[in-house]
Amino acid sequence: MAQVLEFKLPDLGEGLTEAEIVRWLVQVGDVVAIDQPVVEVETAKAMVEVPCPYGGVVTARFGEEGTELPVGAPLLTVAVGAPVADGSAGPTGAGAADANEGSGNVLVGYGTGAPPARRRRVRPGEPIRPVGRVAPTVALDSVGTAAAPVTSPERPDGHRSASAAERPDGPVPVISPLVRRLAREHGLDLRKLRGSGPEGLILRADVEHALRAATAPVQPPRAVTATPAAAPVERTAPAETASGTRVPLRGVRGAVADKLSRSRREIPDATCWVDADATELMNARTAMNAADGPKISLLALLARICTAALARFPELNSTVDMEAREVVRLEQVHLGFAAQTERGLVVPVVRDAHTRNAESLGAEFARLTEAARTGTLTPGQLTGGTFTLNNYGVFGVDGSTPIINHPEAAMLGVGRIVPKPWVHEGELAVRQVVQLSLTFDHRVCDGGTAGGFLRYVADCVEQPAVLLRTL
Repeated sequence: MAQVLEFKLPDLGEGLTEAEIVRWLVQVGDVVAIDQPVVEVETAKAMVEVPCPYGGVVTARFGEEGTELPVGAPLLTVAVGAPVADGSAGPTGAGAADANEGSGNVLVGYGTGAPPARRRRVRPGEPIRPVGRVAPTVALDSVGTAAAPVTSPERPDGHRSASAAERPDGPVPVISPLVRRLAREHGLDLRKLRGSGPEGLILRADVEHALRAATAPVQPPRAVTATPAAAPVERTAPAETASGTRVPLRGVRGAVADKLSRSRREIPDATCWVDADATELMNARTAMNAADGPKISLLALLARICTAALARFPELNSTVDMEAREVVRLEQVHLGFAAQTERGLVVPVVRDAHTRNAESLGAEFARLTEAARTGTLTPGQLTGGTFTLNNYGVFGVDGSTPIINHPEAAMLGVGRIVPKPWVHEGELAVRQVVQLSLTFDHRVCDGGTAGGFLRYVADCVEQPAVLLRTL
């Protein structure tokens, strides 16, 4: 006898509380195996494929592509032991028991060995429905194909109440169960809303905007005293113009906003900068790349200079524990580097950068940059940095005062390298000049330490032989 199990969006770790459905990997009616990936979601950190801990037939999906779900929200339901298309049956007997218990595997931050979701008996001949408080129905679109499952609330007595999509005056364009629940909890009639999504789709932002409008204080109308026709009539103030476009802060953009805001609140940062003659560094790179072997990038050379500087000034490779009122100096250098992608700004992390040479650093930069561009970085590759290198010169700018990547203590910024007049060996010459800036947490060190770090980096840029003396 089939049992219907509910699989909820798991805790994806790293403090993430929500995820957006990017692509469903299964359809309603498909047969899934234990630990088979069923959906691809995008978190504030990375793209993740979520495996289902149960094996059986998919009976319902909750949320369409583009829907944002909180951790713990239903993802789909699976009928364990249900007949499948070829006439065979799903897991039965001991196999069904194993499926009910889940695979026991762990995905980032959750285990499937927890007690299974609440289930009910399925009588012979009764159609399989998902358990819980919602019962799915399948609507047909204008061309007669099956559309997304539409959910409607189920009363405690087992009878379903008509949802807004089933009312006689026409369907309501809502596909997100979160939007329906939010409207239902606040007594909002979705039929009275005009969606801002594609083809009038009602989004969560539309519901929240309507709720804010409903709770806004209403200004009493101003009384207008009747006057003779020739006399001027008192007019009220003109109505407020329409508000601008609202863009939700979610996903990568929301994570960046939260982190930068926290950095500004908690870290008393300061910035110092210096111009450096990078001509000799560029010549050294050209000579290195003229030989056979992998090409060395400028970012790799700068990263190698950073790790050497952090070995001399370890105060900047640290974090602050305010609860214990301690500065924690870190032994390993996990070097983050800022990368701009179509999804927004991300900071991949090169593990144990202090143990790598320029060639190894360049290879790791290339691998992580490609993963950032394709959106395949894992949460582990985006966290745990101890110092960040930010090459904003790729945007064609000379300088910047970057915000520290909390909870790190410092960030080195590198501007563009351009020909400029420079006094070289007592004479005016055109040299390749770069501006370097260091933003640091003033709690971990004073200006003398920060200035010493930045001066050492500049010396290595101007005279790469300085770096060789420290190896």
